[in-house]
Amino acid sequence: MTHQNLTPIRIVEELDKYIIGQYEAKKAVAIALRNRWRRMNAQDEFKKEIIPNNILMIGATGVGKTEIARRLAQLAQAPFIKVEASKFTEVGYVGRDVESMVRDLVEQAVNLVKTEQKEAVKVKAIEIANEMILDILIPPLSVSDTHTLSEKPSDSELNERTREKFREKLKNKELEDRKIQVEVVVPSSQVQVVSPMGMEGFDGLQDMISGMIPKKKKQRKMTVAEAREYLSEEEAQKLIDMDNVTREAIERAANTGIIFIDEIDKIAAGNHKSGPDVSREGVQRDLLPIVEGSAVNTKYGTIKTDHILFVAAGAFHISKPSDLIPELQGRFPIRVELNALTKEDFVKILSLPRNALIKQYQALLQSENVSVEFTEDAVEEIAEVAFLVNQQLENIGARRLHTIMSSLLNDILFEVPDMNKQNHFLIDSEFVKEKVGRLAAKKEISHYIL
Repeated sequence: MTHQNLTPIRIVEELDKYIIGQYEAKKAVAIALRNRWRRMNAQDEFKKEIIPNNILMIGATGVGKTEIARRLAQLAQAPFIKVEASKFTEVGYVGRDVESMVRDLVEQAVNLVKTEQKEAVKVKAIEIANEMILDILIPPLSVSDTHTLSEKPSDSELNERTREKFREKLKNKELEDRKIQVEVVVPSSQVQVVSPMGMEGFDGLQDMISGMIPKKKKQRKMTVAEAREYLSEEEAQKLIDMDNVTREAIERAANTGIIFIDEIDKIAAGNHKSGPDVSREGVQRDLLPIVEGSAVNTKYGTIKTDHILFVAAGAFHISKPSDLIPELQGRFPIRVELNALTKEDFVKILSLPRNALIKQYQALLQSENVSVEFTEDAVEEIAEVAFLVNQQLENIGARRLHTIMSSLLNDILFEVPDMNKQNHFLIDSEFVKEKVGRLAAKKEISHYIL
């Protein structure tokens, strides 16, 4: 799907395939993503003026905040990273560490562009790798050999015909298991460069020193299939232009990058917590220039953060959004509250999304030629248990389903490989009650089991 076709309605439809409910949050991120395409296609005089409307998601853990942002980035093929604001409150924190989130985003963008460009030259890289394997299997006659065999031109023709036959076999993958000797590069020991506290400009020094150390090579025996994979990867690396990669990566990170800042409520002034933590307001003030727009130096070049989309999220149980400093509040104008998950939501989460938990476990057991069927009342019962345990204990949202499904199917997952007869399991409500229903009713036991 091209960016032009990514209308807000289509974006929400795509997110619906993986995330249940939370329409308002999906609508907000869909508009934010579409606005990026609109900005890139706006008149030149306005391109620099239009800044993204950063989003603040408010909701308990496990309701889908991170998943919405991650799926949005995948949909837009945009560089994406997640950081936890609470890590900047750790002892030993230095203000410049906040910039590390931007450096990580650029690193992610470089990997993304590199993967795309490798895919573009993949066919050519495989052709070169096949020729290299052919030279190992049937070495071509050297110039001296052809001079020596000048009276016998048939020898050089025979060599070429043999090479042609093997070339076809390589293309048809008829020699995949044959072992050959391949010269491989042995990774050299990494040189660690420790930058002095507060000093910039050490990002690329380690790479530069590592690049100066001569690379060692050695012969390794591997199958033709393994050799093709190794050699094509090496050749693809040579075929792509790293200058173009870094240039495009920085541009993509600056214009389409998404940084997800989780647990932002932990650095709000209202979140009082004992211990020698760094001032929460200090961390907010360090975050501010990054979110407002500043230039950050990375080992790939300087990137401006003006048009990066920032999505912040927090439960805000103890504190509230108004406890953040006014300047930071102003940089997150779009606020959406995510709803707590109900039993009906759990029923849908278990079975509807493309990556639904039930489908995941069915796929796992299918690898052992075992089928698992869940009745409707079983799904209802699992959802009921998850909902009750979340109410009785800590509400961890949809993550509770993982613990319950694990407890429910543990015995089957453990015994299946050694079973000779049974290759079909029917999970009904009675089975669910027997495995997890009674446990959920007892708080002190469910605390340990679920």
